[in-house]
Amino acid sequence: MLKSIHFEPLVPSLYNTYIEIGTRAYDQHYRHLWPNGETATYIQSSFKKEILLREEKDENTNLYLIQSNGNYAGILKITLHKAVANYSKLDALYLDKIYIQKEYTGLGIGKETLKFVMERAKNLTKKAVFLEAMQKGPALNFYIQNKFTIITTTHIPFTNALEEEKPMYVLLKEI
Repeated sequence: MLKSIHFEPLVPSLYNTYIEIGTRAYDQHYRHLWPNGETATYIQSSFKKEILLREEKDENTNLYLIQSNGNYAGILKITLHKAVANYSKLDALYLDKIYIQKEYTGLGIGKETLKFVMERAKNLTKKAVFLEAMQKGPALNFYIQNKFTIITTTHIPFTNALEEEKPMYVLLKEI
């Protein structure tokens, strides 16, 4: 059961942990998107030290390790200012990644992470939080249950992802 959750801002000494947790969680949930389950294209674009260093230096990006009861359960990435639909970048926050390792799913960590993101958005006087989710899979239902609404469609931007798995929705929640 969920006892305590902490969002630890990423610092260089934790890059290896972030890469390990993020890669593991992604592989546990998203291998089906890729031919032969080969996730290297995505992993190379998201979980390399040079990418983390660039993202950490970007004042518009916040990266966190999610701890549950003292253990690293997942990762979180948010873009503080990004436009969507009728919302300017000053009015919207983009929830880029919530990846939680399978053994930590179903414990309320996702719900607590959404609360954390919504509080962050409120503190920045945002009017909406938005994200992208696969059209197939449990994440979509999770976001809909948490009052996000589908506003449009998009797709995985990688050419080598399986065509039938590429469709995504853009979901938004007003604050």
